[in-house]
Amino acid sequence: MGDKTITISLCMIVRNEEQTIARCLDSVKGIPDEIIIVDTGSTDQTKEIVRRYTDEVADFTWIDNFAAARNFAFSQATKDYILWLDADDILADTDREKFLKLKKEFDTSIDIVNMPYLLAFDQSGAVTFSLRRNRLVRRSKNFRWIGAVHEYLEVYGSILNSDICITHKGIERNDSDRNLKIYEKRKAEGESFSPRDLYYYGNELFDHKFYKRAIKVYQDFLETGQGWLEDNLSACGKLAECFEKLGQKDKELEYLMKSFEYAIPRAEFCCRLGFYFLEAKKYEQGAFWYNLATQLEKPVDSWGPRIEACWTWLPHLQLCVCYDRLGNQELAYKHNEIARKFRPDNPQVLFNKKYLEGVLGMSKGVES
Repeated sequence: MGDKTITISLCMIVRNEEQTIARCLDSVKGIPDEIIIVDTGSTDQTKEIVRRYTDEVADFTWIDNFAAARNFAFSQATKDYILWLDADDILADTDREKFLKLKKEFDTSIDIVNMPYLLAFDQSGAVTFSLRRNRLVRRSKNFRWIGAVHEYLEVYGSILNSDICITHKGIERNDSDRNLKIYEKRKAEGESFSPRDLYYYGNELFDHKFYKRAIKVYQDFLETGQGWLEDNLSACGKLAECFEKLGQKDKELEYLMKSFEYAIPRAEFCCRLGFYFLEAKKYEQGAFWYNLATQLEKPVDSWGPRIEACWTWLPHLQLCVCYDRLGNQELAYKHNEIARKFRPDNPQVLFNKKYLEGVLGMSKGVES
C-alpha cells in the first residue's frame, strides 16, 4: 500500500486527572480524528474537562486490571490506527509537528509505530532517562493489552521506529502504593506470577524501599530464565542497588558483574562498577570501567531504559576524579574538558576546571 493520510483514534483511560488531562489533549491537537476517554471512577472534574474535547466518554468499573481497561478503550475505536497516551503525557510542539507530518505521509504497510518515551530531565531540560513504547497501532489487527499492572501491548507485524517523542510530565499523586496493593492482593489470592509480573512486583517493592523482599523477588525472576533481556539487565542493576543499600558490597559487585551474562557491557553498568571501585579508593580499577563506558557505542533503537549521563558526560567527570587521585592531573583536566562540552554550566565541572588549572598552571599549556 502507498502513502496516505490515515485516521487516528486516541484512546485513553483516566481517573482523577483534572490537573493534567487538558494539557495532554491540547498538546495533541490536530492529530486524533476521534478521542475516546474511558473513565475508571473519577471523583473530580476530569469528565467535565474531557467533554470540552470529545463526546466519546465511557465509564469502566475498575477491577484492578489496567489491561482490561485499555482493551475496553481500544474496543471503542473506529479509525484506521489507535494512539494511546496517559493523562500526564504530552507532545512537545516539535514532536506534534513531526506527528502531523507522519500522519499526512504515512506508509500504510506499517502496523506499529514505536516512539521514545522521555521520563526524566535535568535542570537544563536535557533528557536523563528514556525508553521506547509501541504507541500507534493498526486497529484492524486487534492487538491486545496484557497484564493487570505494568501492562504491555502484544504486537506483531511491520514496525516503524520513530523519533517522535512522548514526554511524561508526572505530578505528585496520593495513590503511589496502588500498584503494590494490586500485586499483594493477587499474591494473597494464590495467583502464580509470570516472569514479567515478578520483575514489576520487584520494582514496586524496590520503590517502596522493601529491599530484602525485593531481592527475593528479583532473584526468583532471574531464576525463571524467561525474562526479557532488558528486564534481566535492569533486575541486576536493582539487585546491586538493594545490596548496596543493605551494606553488602560483595553482593553488590556480584550482581553488577552478573549483568555481563545477559549482554555486552552497557555504559550504565560500567559507570556503576567505576563508582564501586572509586568509593573503595581503587582508582585504577575505577578508571578502567569509566574508560570502557566512554568507548561503547549507544545501542541503536534500544527498547530498554537508558541513562543518558552514562553514555555522555558522567564517565568523563568521574575519570577526572580518578586521574586526579592517581596524580595525573593533565589527564584529569582532559576528561573534565570533555565533560564540560556536554555540561558547560555544571558546578562540579567548573570547580574541577578552576582547581586543575590552578594545579597545572597556565604555563603547562594544557589544551581544552
